Amino acid sequence: MKMKFFNLVLVFFFLLLLFSCKSNSPLNEEDNQYVKLNYEVSDSIIINPERGFYSHYQFSSTNSNVLTSSIVKSVRAKGNSLLLTIYYLKDFKDKPISNDFLSRLETNMKALRDGGCKCVLRFAYSSNESEKPWDAPQDIVLNHIQQLTPYLIEYSDVIYVMEAGFVGVWGEWYYTTYFNMTLTTPDDYAPRRAVLDALLQALPKDRMICVRTPKYKLKCFNLDYSDTITLATAFNQSDLSRIACHNDCFLASSNDVGTFSNSQERAFWEAETKYVVMGGETCGLSSYSGCDNAVLQMEKYHWSYLNSDYHPSVLNGWKTNGCMDEITKRLGYRLLLTEGKFSKNPEAGKDFEVKLKIKNTGFAAPMNPRNVELIFVSKSDSSQKIICQINVDPRFWFAGGQYEINIKYPLPLEMKGNEYNVYLNLPDPKPTLANRPEFSIHLANNNVWDNSTGYNKIYSLKVN
Repeated sequence: MKMKFFNLVLVFFFLLLLFSCKSNSPLNEEDNQYVKLNYEVSDSIIINPERGFYSHYQFSSTNSNVLTSSIVKSVRAKGNSLLLTIYYLKDFKDKPISNDFLSRLETNMKALRDGGCKCVLRFAYSSNESEKPWDAPQDIVLNHIQQLTPYLIEYSDVIYVMEAGFVGVWGEWYYTTYFNMTLTTPDDYAPRRAVLDALLQALPKDRMICVRTPKYKLKCFNLDYSDTITLATAFNQSDLSRIACHNDCFLASSNDVGTFSNSQERAFWEAETKYVVMGGETCGLSSYSGCDNAVLQMEKYHWSYLNSDYHPSVLNGWKTNGCMDEITKRLGYRLLLTEGKFSKNPEAGKDFEVKLKIKNTGFAAPMNPRNVELIFVSKSDSSQKIICQINVDPRFWFAGGQYEINIKYPLPLEMKGNEYNVYLNLPDPKPTLANRPEFSIHLANNNVWDNSTGYNKIYSLKVN
């Protein structure tokens, strides 16, 4: 009797073990269907488009300096892919912008395109508090925006973001002659709203416009603190989804020298900047500008761009105290692959599956539209390429998150018997830049980047 009971126990445990193996079979089956790769993370500082430290260049109607492609290339050589280009319309406060000055603007835009960089763009009328009037009357400003519109459209490919400008000294919307220094009622903000409306109309809808403080967005659009952009309304090309932020006294005091009036405005910008561009510059050393707080605030407000020259005391402090490299790496997005799975034994005429895990360790997401492509390049003839467009939007790859790309692509019959390198490409969607490696995203992985094409190599295969 005891032996029978013992045998029954053995049978029970055998069945239990068998059941457990079957319950795990889908995972084992999946593992047998795919080749799995783990990608090596890079710790290098990487130049990528539409993010990072910028170099400051200003142009005035009182001088004749211009950008050249060699100047722009020198900016890239020192590690920056952005220039802040600010145009001072000092001689045009009471008349149209001259054709000569518009020609200089066009020359600069072409130099950006040729040299491989983009700009943060701003216009203003005075660069010093002593230069009165500080700006131009509203009708003159609106006429100037109309004059600039064809250039904003033609060269939007090399405009990363536009700062609202035009109003006040340096275009920072504070010291102003014609746009109300005292702002109390909604009517007081109406002239500034008119400038924003004109810019929103002039600039293509896939580009954003930064205002200097959260109050300007709140008051110009009559918003409550809770009226922030959400996941559902982000990047939908509405006016509100296109009004972004710049802070030109970052970390200089407890309220960033008047940038914030209260904690509600801080909370508003914290929520907004997940979905709109955030950038600017530091303007002075303070107890708030140390490394720990700087990194914390850049994470909190999703910083994408920052002046590489100002304020030198703050920047030198970051170098001395060891956080400059981290800030340089993490400004904007920093995308890296962690894992890839690829169909075993791929066959022509059948689906080839790719499953990628991508992580964003930057402070922000990419903020402008960007294509994602899977590219098969023949090993025997690199001119033979097959491009698969992937329906995914990197603007939703938010900071700190990990995201999956699942691709199922039927391999064309002509691929049979050939070997291919497989690449992930994240090119600029503008036709003028789509084939320029300087404007494609370099993933933060070792041994993936092809400098000649801007592609990221993720796999090699032979098609049966």
